[in-house]
Amino acid sequence: MSASTLQDRAMGALLGAFIGDALALGPHWYYDLDELRREYGEWVDGYTDPKPGRYHEGLAAGQSSQAGFLLRLTLESLVEQRGYDEADFCLRMDRDFFPLIDGTPMNGPGGYTSQSIREAWKKRRLQGLPWGKVSGNADTTEAAERAVAIAVRHAMRPSALASAVARNTVLTQTDGTVVAMTVAFCAVLGLLVEGHRLDEETSDKLMARVKSGELPFHAVTTGNLQMPRKDAADAPCAGQFPSPDALLTPSCIARAARDPGICIEPAWKASLVYGMPCAVYHQFPAAYYLAARFPDDYESAVLHAVNGGGQNQARAILAGALTGAMTGLSGIPQRFIDGLENSAELLQLARQLSDQIAAEG
Repeated sequence: MSASTLQDRAMGALLGAFIGDALALGPHWYYDLDELRREYGEWVDGYTDPKPGRYHEGLAAGQSSQAGFLLRLTLESLVEQRGYDEADFCLRMDRDFFPLIDGTPMNGPGGYTSQSIREAWKKRRLQGLPWGKVSGNADTTEAAERAVAIAVRHAMRPSALASAVARNTVLTQTDGTVVAMTVAFCAVLGLLVEGHRLDEETSDKLMARVKSGELPFHAVTTGNLQMPRKDAADAPCAGQFPSPDALLTPSCIARAARDPGICIEPAWKASLVYGMPCAVYHQFPAAYYLAARFPDDYESAVLHAVNGGGQNQARAILAGALTGAMTGLSGIPQRFIDGLENSAELLQLARQLSDQIAAEG
């Protein structure tokens, strides 16, 4: 278990995600790594301005993308409502966000609007459909990026975490695999905020929560994936999600990160091993790898996420949240906090949320 405080870990996860988002603002979505190196040098080690003609053109170093905007919107709702309140979240989307976009990709806060958000905007604003009828089948980490805040807020109550994250995810994304992997990622993040590490034992801890009914995944096998016994005590656990595999991935990857026979050097090449595109099955494994490899080194984890190219913004948000939870806010370099736009406001929101968690015991 981590020696840092609960509040420090919670704030580390939140600021870790905001910083990861902003660090990737300039070098975002370069699939040609030679082009990335020509424009930003051999190693991006801080905040940078987006280049003309790129996705976030017009923004400045240290600012947030739209993912950061939505993470903050979610965080503000959680703080004011003292937990996840779906009606309040939807109200804020309708009132504070949708009027700022127009359903096209290159528009709105952060300079780019993601697929699931564009689809939700069109169904909500143009077709007048109610929330619950506006989601699409995007296979990306868009919901996970904002659900970081939900996972942190409900980290000490895994069942509430899983329910809130699942309900928030399906507002904009309906693919069953996406929802399962998003809930699994948030369950891992919650475990780290509790004070655990991302290691070979992570999946066993998560599966124990499946067996206890705290996490809504289907499971048939007994401990260590052994065949089920015939007695009623080991009857299959039927859950919302048909497979527990999304919970088993983190420990497999953590084991690989520590195996001397498996070499990914430099670590940013995890993006090449797991895939540079946007889909959840590329992004979550790469984030797990970097967090497991650098559990006590936020800077290395997030900068290797950024320098891996492709959808490095999502990778940096996710790896930043995981590693930030393990290092705590106290383990994040001060220069990253100082260079983040509105860092004082974000720190205050993170502090309020962490205090609410601690007060609940």
